[in-house]
Amino acid sequence: MKKICHISTAHPPTDDRIFYKECISLEKYGFEVYFIVPSKTEESVRNIRIVPLPIFKNRFKRIILGTYKAYQLAKKIDAAIYHFHDPELIPLGLKLKLSGKKVIYDVHELVYYQLENKKWLGKMVKIIQWIYLQFEKRAVKKLDGIILAEDGYMDYFLSRYSIYKTKFQLIRNYSILSLIDLSVPANLNDDRQKLIYLGGLSKVRGIKEIIQALELMKNPPVFLLFGRWEDPGYQSECMNLAGWKFVNYLGFRKLEEIYPYLKVSDLSIAMLYPIKNYLTSLPVKAFEYMAMEKPMILSDFPYWKEIFGKCAVFANPYNPADIAEKIQELLNDKPLRKELGENGRRAVEEKYSWESEEQRLVDLYNRVLENGN
Repeated sequence: MKKICHISTAHPPTDDRIFYKECISLEKYGFEVYFIVPSKTEESVRNIRIVPLPIFKNRFKRIILGTYKAYQLAKKIDAAIYHFHDPELIPLGLKLKLSGKKVIYDVHELVYYQLENKKWLGKMVKIIQWIYLQFEKRAVKKLDGIILAEDGYMDYFLSRYSIYKTKFQLIRNYSILSLIDLSVPANLNDDRQKLIYLGGLSKVRGIKEIIQALELMKNPPVFLLFGRWEDPGYQSECMNLAGWKFVNYLGFRKLEEIYPYLKVSDLSIAMLYPIKNYLTSLPVKAFEYMAMEKPMILSDFPYWKEIFGKCAVFANPYNPADIAEKIQELLNDKPLRKELGENGRRAVEEKYSWESEEQRLVDLYNRVLENGN
């Protein structure tokens, strides 16, 4: 049994993509899976061995001390393949590669563009972007495989590193259809219509505008809100809005704890801002909504209209009045909700499930194992 090791200093132990999809799929195919990740306890969950890192509240301590500790733990595990998930871990990956290990970098975001929206970087943004690009170039050149979570990422990487195109593998972040279908509807004892969002809670994800849209409606739905706030200041700003009284904030939950609420919701929403990192993204939440046959209100990106046009209505994410109008449109039109939901489920069954992607992951691992260092 080949020993493999996933590493993250920035994700939770039960991360949707890393734990539920990649780790569990690889274990199913016969790999012995370790996951080095910030956690309070060392444990085995569904045969995945959680190797705990300290939980750092300070970002810079996490990047410096977390990376150092992760490297120490990784060396002790002595895996056949190391698979890391955060850009801050590129130096760790390069160091493991230098010591003769096989290493894969899993690109969850277009980091170069994502850095533009990191306000805490201030005037250092351009310098940090340049530094990141130097590490990215070395990672593409030296590492054994580069996994891309979305189709749009391929254009970015091939435009810069086409000479290494055989290293790139698309493994999309689609929903796990089998896990969704096993979920049981939540018993909320609430007859009101329900709007749901699940994912990161930050300014660029348009949470404030959704809440403001509810303020403009005569009979707004209850807003089931799942996720972790990325900024306490933004959280306070949202909670102080008049529309917050329509929000049922349920915090950060495991997937199997969220799906029962998704099953009893009437509408789903994702109002991401039109930043470069999102314009050609394929948000996993959209595929989860579709798998549950939930009609969607999505940001009016041209690419999203192309992909999700038969499953959603679209609104300007900066415009609460437009968002409110689209929510009301769907609430008033049950046949349209049914049509959009059925179209979404059909698309997931035919094309957009994790079950259709996991074989790509296994094939990549087998290719990396077969190739020499």
